Parts: sequence; structure tokens; C-alpha cells
Amino acid sequence: MSLVKMSTLLARAEKKGKGCGSFSVYSMEMLMGVLRAAEEMETPVILQLAEARFPTAPLELMGPMMLGAARSAGVELAVHLDHGKSFEAIRQALELGFTSVMYDGSALPFAENVARTKEVKRMAEWYGADMEAELGLVGRDEGGGRDYGIACTDPEDAALFVRETGADALAVAIGNQHGNYPTAPKLRFDILREIHGKIPEEPLVLHGGSGITDADFQECIRNGIRKINIATAGLNAMTAAAGSYTSGQPSGDYYGLNRAMTEAVRQVAAHHIRVFNMERSDRSEESV
Repeated sequence: MSLVKMSTLLARAEKKGKGCGSFSVYSMEMLMGVLRAAEEMETPVILQLAEARFPTAPLELMGPMMLGAARSAGVELAVHLDHGKSFEAIRQALELGFTSVMYDGSALPFAENVARTKEVKRMAEWYGADMEAELGLVGRDEGGGRDYGIACTDPEDAALFVRETGADALAVAIGNQHGNYPTAPKLRFDILREIHGKIPEEPLVLHGGSGITDADFQECIRNGIRKINIATAGLNAMTAAAGSYTSGQPSGDYYGLNRAMTEAVRQVAAHHIRVFNMERSDRSEESV
């Protein structure tokens, strides 16, 4: 089909009352698994790569592979930089051709977050790309480094932030967090509803999607969440598949290992796409 902008997919999701999956891809196997799921289910998705993952998934290597997959895929795909914190990384992604970038200034004071986000917005516009921003604290930062704690997004601040920055999508904190949840998350739907009520035209983003129940995902979608990030679930499934394959077939080869890891990610992506499409989930894949 074609490489498209994030805003195109989020506008379509809004019109249909659905969510758009944004899947982190940190290896060829993850990319292949997500791509296969999207094509099989005929559902556009977003491929994303976080700046924190550059040491093991270099932008200069993964970026062109993601863009090549999007341009040749059988469905529309957007390619997104997740949790960009340095202007250098954001600029590099835009120069490669990423159709959206995220600036994560969530740990900064409000005024500084606004100022830096506006600068990234201008940069993204110059390249013809979209920009996502974040307000509120979503626990551990992407990459498992510093834990900033959880501070839910203030609805009044969210409305002011969007007016000031012109962000194309806003990631909010409602009790969600990155990585594996130590206990089941208790999402603040009351806060989400208030945010959505104040900025009903703004696509809202849910980070830390791995570990949230299907029912909670769909309640989030009904209340303005349009982009949902999935990273850890894919990583966990791929790691488990690799361990199972190598322990069961000590003389196995890389090609079999590749197939096992790709299939594990495909199942995770397919399950989440089905849920985000507001369909009844396939109970056979409920555990992924």
C-alpha cells in the first residue's frame, strides 16, 4: 500500500471508533511478526522504535528496514520514533523519512516541556511529519532506566498544553506504566474521561499497553485513546519462544529459531489488533 502519516491512521481510527496499534520493533523478527499480523488482518498499524533502544537496535539500521517494510506492505503503515528525548535523534529519524516523532518532555517542568515540544513541532512540520508529546509521568522510562513514579495527567494542564504546542497526539498518564506491571494496573478512567471531554478533537495515546486487560483497552478506546503502544508483550513472547525452541531442539538452526520468534510476535500483534478493532478477542490467544 503506502507509507502514511500517523495522523492519517488516528483520524481513521477516530471515525471508526477504534484504536490504532503502535508496535515497537527492535529486530527483524519483531518487524516481520507485526507486518504479517497487520497484513493478515488487513489493519493499518504504526511501526515504532524508541530512542532508548538504539544501542541494540540502531536507528541507521532499523529505520531503513522499517521504512522499506511500510512502503512495500499490503496495508498502510506509519513509521514513528517513540520517546525521542534528544533533538539529534528526532532530526535523524525525520531525515530518514519517519512520518512521525514523539518528543518526551514529561519529566520536565510544564513550561519547559511546552517550549521544547513547540520546537520539535516546528521541526516535524518542516519535514512534513506529525508529532506526539507526553504530559504526566508513566512510571519507568522507556528502556527500563530511571523510575519517575506515576503522576496522572492534569486535565486542565492537558488542554493548555495542546493549545500551546499544537501536538498532533498527546500521551497521557492514567495509572499506566512502561514494562511489566508488578501488579494489575488500575487505570483512572475518570481522569481519562475528563481529559477527553476538555480536548475531544485531540487523539490521545496510551503508553505501557503490555499487561492491560482487553476490557480496559476497549474502555480506553471508548474514551478517546486512539494510539496504543505495545512493546514489552512482543519482547516477552519472542524471548519465551526462543527459549522454548532452543531447549526443545538443541540441534535446531537459526532459520527455525527465526520462524518461532516471528510467529510469537505475530500472535501478540494479531491479538492486540483484534482488541483495538473492538472485536471479541480470540480466547486461544488471550494469554499472549
